[in-house]
Amino acid sequence: MHVVIQEAGDLMAAADPRFHAAWQEWLRALATDADAALAAAHVYHELEGDARDALLTALAEDTRALPVPKVAIFAPLLAVESDPGRRARIELAIGGDVGGGSDRRRVRALRGIAPGGARVLALVSPLYLRFVDVLLCRYTADEGFAWVRHDALLDERDAPTDGTAVDGVTVEATPLTPVIEELAHAVLAQRRRGRELPQALHLYAHLFDANVEDELP
Repeated sequence: MHVVIQEAGDLMAAADPRFHAAWQEWLRALATDADAALAAAHVYHELEGDARDALLTALAEDTRALPVPKVAIFAPLLAVESDPGRRARIELAIGGDVGGGSDRRRVRALRGIAPGGARVLALVSPLYLRFVDVLLCRYTADEGFAWVRHDALLDERDAPTDGTAVDGVTVEATPLTPVIEELAHAVLAQRRRGRELPQALHLYAHLFDANVEDELP
């Protein structure tokens, strides 16, 4: 289905009824098929800005009459979009659908402490239906990040839970507020040492009291 996404604008313009039927069938699958949702997120991530804009326009037009929750169509794209303008556009398209966006109050934090004091963290954010977004990282508050991994779309059954081992460290459910405070310090430490902030963290800037970029010197 990669070609369906990448060439959506041109093919829809041709009004090919066979393509249109396949396109709508694929859109319906996003509500229940994890593989389809992951494919959508992956292909969207690979698109250039103009192609992303064209796809969002096509989706806005073609999902109006479909009996599919808007969040099922747009959440896979939101999971990998970091541009503020397009994120706002996607969130507007999702509207009031349950699960739209990543609500800080619904994020679960699981943290473990490695020998030497480094923190290993999993942030699990419900997206829609049974899908979650997961940020995994190892960091020290006063030194920054050793590594960061972002799983944009996972079946909740595959996400870390209380007692899961991540990077050899057992993580346990932890209140979110102190975790976010630690992450904010790690972000500042990372940049003060002249190191780039891992791209995945930009997707989580909304969890901080202020935008990550605004906090940086």
